[in-house]
This record gives sequence, C-alpha cells and structure tokens, in this order.
Amino acid sequence: MSAVATRGREAATGEAARPGVAAHAADFPILARPVRGRRLVYLDNAATTQKPSSVIEAEARYYRESNANIHRGVHWLSQHSTDLYEESRERVRALLNAARSEEIVFTRGTTEAINLVANTWARTNLGAGDEILITTMEHHSNIVPWQLVCAQTGAVLRVAPIDDEGALDVDVFAALLGPRTKLVAIAHVSNALGTVNPVARLVELAHAAGAVVLVDGAQAVAHTVVDVQAIGCDFYAFSGHKLYGPTGIGALYGRHELLRAMPPWQGGGDMIHTVSFEGSTWAEVPQRFEAGTPNIAGVVGLSAAIDYLQSVGLERIAAHEHALLEYATEAARSIPGLRLIGTAPEKAGILSFTIDGIHPHDLGTILDTEGVAIRAGHHCTMPLMKRFGIPGTARASLALYNDESDVDALVAAIRRAQELFSGN
Repeated sequence: MSAVATRGREAATGEAARPGVAAHAADFPILARPVRGRRLVYLDNAATTQKPSSVIEAEARYYRESNANIHRGVHWLSQHSTDLYEESRERVRALLNAARSEEIVFTRGTTEAINLVANTWARTNLGAGDEILITTMEHHSNIVPWQLVCAQTGAVLRVAPIDDEGALDVDVFAALLGPRTKLVAIAHVSNALGTVNPVARLVELAHAAGAVVLVDGAQAVAHTVVDVQAIGCDFYAFSGHKLYGPTGIGALYGRHELLRAMPPWQGGGDMIHTVSFEGSTWAEVPQRFEAGTPNIAGVVGLSAAIDYLQSVGLERIAAHEHALLEYATEAARSIPGLRLIGTAPEKAGILSFTIDGIHPHDLGTILDTEGVAIRAGHHCTMPLMKRFGIPGTARASLALYNDESDVDALVAAIRRAQELFSGN
C-alpha cells in the first residue's frame, strides 16, 4: 500500500487499527453483484450513489406497514404516514442546520428545487436589466432555468470565469457583482471537476452587493458537513439519490421570510388554504410548494439515508474520500497520455480526465467490459467543456464504499484500453 493510502486510512478513522469507512461496502447489496463476470467497481457516484440495505428496507417497510396519503386524513394510517413524512422533514432540517423545519420544501431533486426558485422568487422579483450571476462550472440545471427567467423578464445572465485548474476566479466574481445583481446561483461542488467553491465567502460578497444567493448542493451533501446558517445562503438545493437515498426526491432550503413572500409554483391539493371559483388562498410554507400527493416513500427513504450517513459520520467520510482522491490523483498521473481536467487546490472526490487517442465514450465502454463503471461525456456541463476545449471527459467519482482496490482496478482498466488502441 502506498504512503498516500496509508495516510488515508489513518485520516479517515482517526487510528490505523480501526476499520476504514470503506468497510461499510457490505451495507450496499448491489456491490456484491458481478458485472460482465467481474467484480463491480462502481465509480459513477456523482451521477447517483448506490443504496444501503437500510434505505431499501425503509421504503419497502413503508409500503408494507404505513402506506396512506398524508395530511387531512383522520384515520390512523394517514396520521402515522403524516408523522413519518414530517419527521423526515426534521431530519433534513438537522442535516443542513436550517433554523426551522418550515424552511425545508420537498422536491423531486436539485433540478426541481432550482426551477421552483426560478419560477417563484426570480419571476416575481426580477425585471428588465437586472442581473443573475452564475459561474462557468455550473450544471445545466443551474444554467437553463435562469436563461428561461431572463427570456421572460428581460434580466441578463452573467458568468464568472474559472482558471485553468478549474478554480473560480473570486476577484472577477466580486467585480461582476453590482447594484443590478439580484441573484447569484453557484455550485457548492462542481459535478464535472470536483472543485469546491468557497461558498461562505461568495455569499458574503453577494450579500454585500444586495443579491440573493442560491447554492446547488447536489455534489456536497453526501461528502461534507453542510451548515446553511454558517454558509449564509438564502436557498440551498440537493438531491436524495446522490446521498445514498432514493431517486425522485430532494429538498430545497429557503430562508423563511423569503419562502413566505413567494407565490406558489404548482396548484393542486394540499397547497391551498381555501378554494372558490372566485379565487383561492394559499397554505403556509412549506405546504404551499408541495402540491399534490408527494413521494412519501421517497421521503421516508431519504430520512433513512440521512440516518445512515450520520451513523457512519460525515467527517469520517470526507476524510476517507479526500485521502482516496489523493491516491487516485497520484495513480492517474502515472498513466502516460492522461490529462486531468480539474486540478483546483480544493477538490471533492471527482477525477475527470481525457486519454490521448481514446474518446471518453470508447474508454467508458472498454472499462465497462472490465467491470469498472464510470461516466463519460459532457456531464451536463457543455459550457465548461467548451472552456477546456474538449467534447467531454471520463469521470470517476468516489463514495464512502470505494477503496484503493477500486482505484487500482480503474488504472488497470485504463491501461488495458490503451493497449487495445495501440494494437498491443
């Protein structure tokens, strides 16, 4: 084992004699499934993480024992299901250290959460000539909704640049802020580069300019402790499926006074106070933004995922993944013809790269034959790929259940692909 790997195990556990975080891989049943006759090496965690047994069982148990529609019901099952749903909201509040549970709105995920803000706060508060500031590294879900808002309101989208390492140019970001900047929307962690943005500092700068700030936390919540009060942001969005929870569920944190001033986005059941043919009035937040029957089982599964994360320890997970990224970066740099895309000083567990003479899609296909699952393409960051002058990258992304043997398998598979393309 390399010195980096040894340090990684000690950092992740606090002492070398204790089992590492990756020992929890046995909690994830899918990781025991062979792929193409080989051990599954799952390194596509930035796209979605695998699910521990406790999350799978929580959803199944909900349908076996608790299934009923929430709110308004007078029978026991409805009241029990409502309790589970609202207890889950409190779990999310605690995860993010929001001030109150009413600041948590359940959504289908980060994309819907951002669109909710775009279609409520932004359309209500922005007008012609107002500015929205984003960065070059944003996911399409933190670009396109603002483009739609600009087309509808006359607002202007501005973009802060990044340097060749993939780090945000904070000085230029600050210079782009001005009296017309009404909204700043930034990634906490880049899904394509792994860059960790100094979000608390960026929020401070934006607030000094009078702007409201939304943080896309999709790639952060499973990998580090998130404290929205310490960050100071006005909105924070994340997806459950990226933190070992179900797909189709996520949450938006919003400061209570902002949410209360926002109109609803979707109309239907449970988001109203009164309805008549002459007009309707709205429920208080967060129900105002949760029209219709929600993904109750998904919310219960999300709660179980949060419990699982906290049982392992987010600090331990962060240390483990950081050490593993160092190990993987060192290994990648030993491969001839490999170019790392995204080498910012502050990074999360994402290794994005190109290989001379091999298209990322071809590389991903060959790696799959070796049982190694990565992502290949533009990763919903086409403007970012244009910034680096490439069509896409191969991306290996880490999770708590990965270890050095997974990195070693990735490196061996890349070398096998190079041999195939060289004809050896």
